[in-house]
Amino acid sequence: MRRLGFDNNKYLEMQSAHIKERIQQFGGKLYLEFGGKLFDDFHASRVLPGFQPDSKIRMLAQIKDDAEIVLAINANDIVNNKMRADLSITYDLDVLRLIDAFRGYGMLVNSVVLTQYVDQQSVLNYEKKLRDLGLNVYRHYKIDGYPVDVAKIVSEDGLGRNDYIETTRPLVVVTAPGPGSGKMATCLSQLYHEHKRGIQAGYAKFETFPIWNLALNHPVNIAYEAATADLNDVNMIDPFHQEAYGKTTVNYNRDVEIFPVLNAMFERIYGTSPYKSPTDMGVNMAGNCIIDDEATCAAAKEEIIRRYYATMCDRRKARATNEAVNKIELLMRKAGISTADRKVVAAAIQKSEDTGKAPAVAIELNDGRIITGKTSDLLGAASAALLNSLKALAGIDDSINLLSPTVIEPIQDLKINHLGNHNPRLHTDEVLIALSVCATQDNYAELAMQQLENLRDCEVHSTVILSPVDEGVFRKLGTHLTSEPVYETKKLYH
Repeated sequence: MRRLGFDNNKYLEMQSAHIKERIQQFGGKLYLEFGGKLFDDFHASRVLPGFQPDSKIRMLAQIKDDAEIVLAINANDIVNNKMRADLSITYDLDVLRLIDAFRGYGMLVNSVVLTQYVDQQSVLNYEKKLRDLGLNVYRHYKIDGYPVDVAKIVSEDGLGRNDYIETTRPLVVVTAPGPGSGKMATCLSQLYHEHKRGIQAGYAKFETFPIWNLALNHPVNIAYEAATADLNDVNMIDPFHQEAYGKTTVNYNRDVEIFPVLNAMFERIYGTSPYKSPTDMGVNMAGNCIIDDEATCAAAKEEIIRRYYATMCDRRKARATNEAVNKIELLMRKAGISTADRKVVAAAIQKSEDTGKAPAVAIELNDGRIITGKTSDLLGAASAALLNSLKALAGIDDSINLLSPTVIEPIQDLKINHLGNHNPRLHTDEVLIALSVCATQDNYAELAMQQLENLRDCEVHSTVILSPVDEGVFRKLGTHLTSEPVYETKKLYH
C-alpha cells in the first residue's frame, strides 16, 4: 500500500478558501485562468500520493454558486482537427465533453469563446452547432504583435475588437481542452472590457505545477519538467518575487518571460499592476498540503522514470523527439535515479530471458510482491500477468485454471474465423470478459474478479510495446504501465 503524502481534505478546504480571498481582493470579480486537467489529473495523483484525480473540480464544486465556466478553443485547432492524445478525440468534441462534465457537478457553463477566430467553414459550422445546442458563442481575434506590442493589444484595435463575454458570477473560470487555446488572452480581453464598463475585476492563475513553495530541484518539480519535456518547459527561481520580497519561489520559464509584458498590460488597463511577480498571480495551495515529504519524493521519482519510458516509446512511434528523451535523461541524473530503481523492469526482462526472449510482463502488487506473465499459445504476456496477479491477490494456487475451455474456444473462433484476426491469443479485455463469464459458475473465478480493484496503483512493465487495447485496460484498472521501446515484431506497420 502506498504511503499517503498529501492531505486531500485539507487541500479542498484551503484551496477554495484562498480563491474566495482572491475574489474579494479584486472587489468581487475574478477571472481565473485554469491550467492543467480539471477532472482527471492523474499526474498530480501519482506525484502527490493522496491527491484525488478529481480534486480540482470537487474544490470548485464547493464554491459552485459563486462560479461559472468559460471554455476557450483556438479556431485553428478546429480547422486542423487537433486531437487530445490521452482521449483520442478532437478539441472541438472535447469542449462538449467538458461542458457535460462540468454540468454533472452542478457547475454553470453556458459560454464558449473561439480564440484567434478565422472565417473558415469548419469554424462557422462549429459555431452554429454550439448555438443550436443553446450555448453562447463569442469571437476573439488574433492581434498583430501579441503579446509584445502592449499599446496595440490594450486598445480598441486590439482587445477592443473582441466580443465581450456576458458573465454573472463573481468567479469566472477560463479553461480549455488543452494548451495554446488562448485562456490568458481571454482573461485579459475580459479585464479590458470590464474596465471600460466601470466594473472592478481581477486576474489570477491556477497551475498545480511547478509547486511554487517547494525547492527548485524537489522531485515533484523535476517530475513536472519530465511531464512537459515535449514543451521544453524549464523550472526556475522567480527573480521578480525574489527582488520584491527577498523570498525564493519556483515558477517556470514561460510565466517568468511573459510577466513583464503582462505587468505592462495590467498597468495600461488599471493604471497600476496588482502583482509584483508571476508567483503573486498564482493561487495554488497544493504545496501546503504535503504531509509526508519522503513519500512524495519517492512517488515523484517513480513518475520521472515512467515519463522516461513513455517518451522513449513515443519516440519509437515518431511522436517524440530525441531532445525530449535527452532532457528526461538529464532530469533523471539530477534526481539521482535510473531505470534500475523501477523494480518491475528487471523482473520483466528476466522473465523474457528465461522464456527465450519472448514478450513478458511484470506487475508489482501494492504489498511489494512481483508477479510475472509470459507469452503462450493461449494468452499474451499482459493477459497472463493480469490473471496471475488476480490469482496471487485472491490466494488461488497457480495450478488452478480460471478460464474454462468452453468459454475460451468460442472467443478464439470468433476472432480467427469471423473477425479476421490471425492471433488466437486473448487480449486483456477478452480475458476479463471470459473471467466474468466463468465467475457466474466458478468460485475461483469469482474470487479473482473481486480482486480487480486491488490492482489500482500497481506498477506494470512490459518488455514490448503493448497493443492499444491492452494499454487501455491497464489504464482503466488504474495501474502505472511502462514498456520497453520495442515492438514484438519487426513489421513496419503496428
